[in-house]
Amino acid sequence: MGDIRLYERILALINKQEEWRGHCLNMIASENITSPAVRKALASDFGHRYAEGLLGGRDEEGFQIFQRFYQGTKFYDQIEAIAMKSAEELFGADHANLVPISGAVANLTAYFALAEYGDTITGLSIQCGGHISHTHISAAGIRGLKDFPYPFNYEEMNIDVDKAKKLILEKKPKLMLFGGSLFLFPHPVKELKEIADEIDAYIVYDAAHVAGLIAGKQFQDPFSEGADVITSSTHKTFPGPQGGMVLCKNYLAEKIDRAAFPGLMSNHHLHHVVGFAISAEEMKKFGRDYAKQMIKNSKALAQALYERGFNVLCEEKGFTESHQVVVDVSNLGGGKEIAELFEQANIIVNKNLLPWDSLERTANPSGIRIGVPEVTRYGMRESEMTEIAELMAKLALNKEDAENIKNYVIELKDGFQEVKFCF
Repeated sequence: MGDIRLYERILALINKQEEWRGHCLNMIASENITSPAVRKALASDFGHRYAEGLLGGRDEEGFQIFQRFYQGTKFYDQIEAIAMKSAEELFGADHANLVPISGAVANLTAYFALAEYGDTITGLSIQCGGHISHTHISAAGIRGLKDFPYPFNYEEMNIDVDKAKKLILEKKPKLMLFGGSLFLFPHPVKELKEIADEIDAYIVYDAAHVAGLIAGKQFQDPFSEGADVITSSTHKTFPGPQGGMVLCKNYLAEKIDRAAFPGLMSNHHLHHVVGFAISAEEMKKFGRDYAKQMIKNSKALAQALYERGFNVLCEEKGFTESHQVVVDVSNLGGGKEIAELFEQANIIVNKNLLPWDSLERTANPSGIRIGVPEVTRYGMRESEMTEIAELMAKLALNKEDAENIKNYVIELKDGFQEVKFCF
């Protein structure tokens, strides 16, 4: 039987979460805040419904027509058609599929569509920033794919193009993956496109972290540089609800669609797609300004941290061209210790492996990864990044009391409670 006390405890924990996080500086690079309109979509009737079915053709305006196995989808079909067309426009894609419910499932969709069991793929190692779904320990392994990592240049924090060309020609992977979780600079898609063509490999670009920067035209354009497929989550720098999508060229549309449904999914969380449709329209209107400000903020934060004595990576390259700042804190006790210290003061970051770490250091790696999507979404700019760097320095370098710093964090965050860059 249900326990009313546990029900009340759950509600109390929800309230505590919202109260606490409303007074935190959330600087997890993979998180963001949605607009009130997106939240309304997530709480709408669409969250109760199913829309199984295959895609049909397009109408005279270019919107997708659906062929469903369930009745009751006449309004949802219109929204998903809008969402697909908006995604195609934002990313320069021929076709969008919004069935995957996460970025990892989007990657799995690409694997099932484009590779066979036992095929070889290449991407970044986990230590060098590759997502776990790019490797055999996660989604690639489920598909039975064998992976090998690109050679990586630690100083450039990027793929070593010359070494990668030689290795790719030797091993001839079926899929070449780009993108990652630790992602400071654009990846060399166009530099390796010729090699991909030579060995008849597909280029799959995982844009989960940088989708908002791409949509805002402030990062690289994967399709124009040679990508066949873009996979992505629909949050992080793209401020939509948690979900996934696969974007592709026309010649792969049927394969992608069949892999997504009925291959991997039946129903695909309709309220998330509705929320994505709203966030896509927001990004069409405000995305360029939002993406520009994210990059300005990450650069300003990196510079301010560096000036205060932190070992911020890639100073000679301007630190970052994305929403992320990466700091080596091995001399301060490691990523775990610093991330936990910051949390005591309501600053939320994550510990992170750096390329020179072994996987055995996962519990306490050398680095922390700091992201600016959410603080930027709340309207913070370069001056606030300097304030945040000062608070971090007082905590980690000057060893000031975390409770005292927490009061400053709460005061700073109280001035930024309204979501910006949205209708």
